[in-house]
Amino acid sequence: MVRNRYELKLMKRSGQIAAAALKKAVESIKPGISGLDLDKIAEEEIYRLGGDLSYRTVPNYKFATCITVNEQVVHGIPTERKIENGDLVSVDLAVEYRGWHTDCAWTALVQSAKCKVKSEKEKFLKTGEQALWDGVAQAVDGNRVGDISNTIQTRIEVGGYSVVRSLVGHGIGKSLHEDPEVPGYGQKGSGLQLKTGMTLAIEVIFAMGKYDVVLEPDGWTYSTADKSLAGLFEMTVVVGKKQPEVLTEF
Repeated sequence: MVRNRYELKLMKRSGQIAAAALKKAVESIKPGISGLDLDKIAEEEIYRLGGDLSYRTVPNYKFATCITVNEQVVHGIPTERKIENGDLVSVDLAVEYRGWHTDCAWTALVQSAKCKVKSEKEKFLKTGEQALWDGVAQAVDGNRVGDISNTIQTRIEVGGYSVVRSLVGHGIGKSLHEDPEVPGYGQKGSGLQLKTGMTLAIEVIFAMGKYDVVLEPDGWTYSTADKSLAGLFEMTVVVGKKQPEVLTEF
């Protein structure tokens, strides 16, 4: 699970491609664009930079991204649905480069220049983003997975929100999903001890309401059971001796 220098070099390039694709897709979010449009933007950027689509390794999934809107939590299939002002839109994507994967996601509040939305939604997303960076900061040698988990949980719950319990972060490398699981909740000092060179996809998956989720009829999309808004922030990181290295920061 500890990567050598050569393996990390390949993962860093994978992360650069993923970050560039995520940045381009997130910056393209605006009223009137569709999930399929965003997916195409991300796919073209990944291929342009020499990467491949990690999600193509998932059986029966043919897209570059997962796009979720409002109460949708994760694994949303890109569709022709037009995004509207005030929507929360998450883009989740993963890149394979020469056999090595990185994974990242971001949620944006859709605001047109003429009609900006200032509400609880902004506070919600700021809380989730801060929880991500709080959790990332715990990815250092000698800490445990539970230190990441508890830090995320604390930030989210202090904000008045809920961490989705049934969906978690994970190890990443030669496969898109590897051990260990990295939940967004847990006890400090619990779980696997982290070592320099480990690679993790740290995820903040959270909701304004309760944390229960349901699987939609499409067989892919998970949404909040109470239809409350959801958010998703994710970065791939390398565990460091004194501080982590974020491979997908854009």
